[in-house]
Amino acid sequence: MSHTSMDPTKMGIGRSIAVLTSGGDAQGMNAAVRATVRVGLYTGAKVYFVHEGYQGLVDGGDNIKLATWESVSMMLQLGGTVIGSARCMDFRAREGRMKAALNLVKLGITNLCVIGGDGSLTGANQFRTEWSTLLVDLVKAGKISDDEAKTSSHLNIVGMVGSIDNDFCGTDMTIGTDSALHRIIEVVDAITTTAQSHQRTFILEVMGRHCGYLALVTALACGADWVFIPEMPPDEGWEGHLCRRLADQRARGCRLNVIIVAEGAMGRDGKPIGSEDIKKLVEKNLGFDTRTTVLGHVQRGGTPSAFDRILGSRMGVEAVMALLEATPETPACVVSLSGNQAVRLPLMECVQVTKDVTTAMAENRWEDAIKLRGKSFENNWNTYKMLAHINPPDTKSNINVAIVNVGAPCAGMNAAVRSAVRIGIIQGHNMLAVHDGFEGLAHGNIEPITWTGVSGWTGKGGSELGTKRVLPSKFIEEISLTIAKFNIHSLVIIGGFEAFMGGLELVTAREKYEELCIPMVVIPATVSNNVPGSDFSIGADTALNTITSTCDRIKQSAAGTKRRVFIIETMGGYCGYLATMAGLAAGADAAYIYEDKFGIRDLEMNVEHLVQKMKTDVKRGLILRNEKCNANYTTDFIFALYSEEGKGVFDCRKNILGHMQQGGTPTPFDRNFGTKMGSKAVLWLTEKLKEVYRHGRIFANTPDSACVLGMRKRALTFQPLAELNEQTDFEHRIPKTSWWLKLRPIMKILAKYNISLDTSEHAHMEHVIKKRVSMPAPLMKKHKEEVEEEEE
Repeated sequence: MSHTSMDPTKMGIGRSIAVLTSGGDAQGMNAAVRATVRVGLYTGAKVYFVHEGYQGLVDGGDNIKLATWESVSMMLQLGGTVIGSARCMDFRAREGRMKAALNLVKLGITNLCVIGGDGSLTGANQFRTEWSTLLVDLVKAGKISDDEAKTSSHLNIVGMVGSIDNDFCGTDMTIGTDSALHRIIEVVDAITTTAQSHQRTFILEVMGRHCGYLALVTALACGADWVFIPEMPPDEGWEGHLCRRLADQRARGCRLNVIIVAEGAMGRDGKPIGSEDIKKLVEKNLGFDTRTTVLGHVQRGGTPSAFDRILGSRMGVEAVMALLEATPETPACVVSLSGNQAVRLPLMECVQVTKDVTTAMAENRWEDAIKLRGKSFENNWNTYKMLAHINPPDTKSNINVAIVNVGAPCAGMNAAVRSAVRIGIIQGHNMLAVHDGFEGLAHGNIEPITWTGVSGWTGKGGSELGTKRVLPSKFIEEISLTIAKFNIHSLVIIGGFEAFMGGLELVTAREKYEELCIPMVVIPATVSNNVPGSDFSIGADTALNTITSTCDRIKQSAAGTKRRVFIIETMGGYCGYLATMAGLAAGADAAYIYEDKFGIRDLEMNVEHLVQKMKTDVKRGLILRNEKCNANYTTDFIFALYSEEGKGVFDCRKNILGHMQQGGTPTPFDRNFGTKMGSKAVLWLTEKLKEVYRHGRIFANTPDSACVLGMRKRALTFQPLAELNEQTDFEHRIPKTSWWLKLRPIMKILAKYNISLDTSEHAHMEHVIKKRVSMPAPLMKKHKEEVEEEEE
């Protein structure tokens, strides 16, 4: 598929796009609608809202309205879907689809963007495949002319998946999933405090009739004792196993038990397992004080998380490009997320794999069901199984693993420590907690840490071990003595840029100090997200949500007072990640960052842009400034400049968010990410220790024995610290290249700047087939032929 480098602002001229939301609502749908409308208008296309989903498409009339730039203003932070959604029976009948086709032809709309679940998207695909026969019937019935049929001869459709269940195969996350997890975790946190006070067992039922994603991630994020999901029913005799587990945890001193149940959970016999059944079981066998909570529609409600807003916005941009680049030959596609990449996948392949999961479950092929759900689901399941289902072994490995937190505290550090400690204990190691960073390591501020010592840590913000910014170079001598004294065989360093620098200093000192020749791993954890070797750091998601919700409140205030511009300073050192992503998530007019140089001309242009904006219906502005974006253009300077230039048109206010960005309880993403990183790091160290064990001692001095564990594009990878040297700007404490800089033009376009969007980087159509599990041979051959035909 070749991408023409035509001017993106002319791509849509003479074309019309309609956008609708269908099926159950999901937080973030509005962000997707807003981006679709604004990017559509940016390309020169006409964009229409279809109100009330497919029902509106069938009924036509006032349900299909022209959208304007202003009509999607203030939508970004709203939950649900502003344009409405409805379950529609009429569209299922050919007669209904014919009415819908007539409405579209009359308005000259040949591009349809559908945001909904797999049912809604399957419906869209059916509509597209029978489009030409619908037109023939409409011409026969005299409802449209031959010319009208000619100009609308082909319908392009593109899907975005909006579903809180995350039950669509081919995408890591569907719009709404992250926000639903936020709602669930708020409830879990509230419930655990009361459960601990009374020594209770809590059973929490979450949504997910056919998909256990919400239940699984919730269980990981709150360290639940047990989770029931539809994809993997518990083994025979689970009742006894569950009761033993709960009793064990109580015996170890845990004051509460948490059990998570997906609403579609069932046993191996196919009978449903409900929260009430489990409650009766626990009360009867153990006599524990037990309570159930069924969350229901709370999970769909509330404002979308920062992640869902950015996801919706990115998908909206990609969807418009996919529609305008589509030819009658390209299959209908769905825009989805893989790692941090936006990808296009053939819609029906994804629907097919989603159906395959249901088939696998119906045929009791549980392992296949988990695999078909995709890599991310499978990783979550394996991590959960390891942390929850294995009792520590009787044989010890006699290996001592030390864990240290370095740099500034951030939300999610404790989740990483907890999973590292528990996975280490499961591997038979002795786990040691180092208090107060490298300084604590130098002074021997170390103690053993146990299984129960970390219980309840996933939901705690900050750093329980204590953290300092001090680097090891001035303590190298003392650190090597401590390592020898405590017989430390490997080191887990969790932290930000200081953790990375400290790791490098320890590696460099290996030449002089043999004690430092032990395997080490750095887990990036900092709100700034500036550690080389990883696209994401633990803690950045929590900080981003804090900034976004603050911006929402500030925008509300600005909307109330009219003609007001807010200038907000965010953290991040020299790294512009927080300012850029919060700009996307909060709908900012500009975000000033160090990596994207700006001068007085740019500031003038931004002020002029706001002066023009105040003449429209949207009389407010939001400007973000990263704390170290420019030594001379300080927050005070920018505030003074805007205040002076805006005189008589708008007034200004400024906010410096400060340390509140580091605090708070971790978001579901940071808990889950921290949990996965902690367990992966210790499993890697365990393998490394076997490799470097020589003649009864451990000796590791190769570059690959000291790594950063990072999230790169689509996978967790280990990269030697020494190799990352080249990729680092040490003076400014940032990586030399950052993936998120490519998202900056999107923010500017959504804020109505007439800039050029680089379309060369757009997602190509990929196939889901490589993710499929064993297919019957004839089917496989048929599918392979289809794929080859398409690729030709």
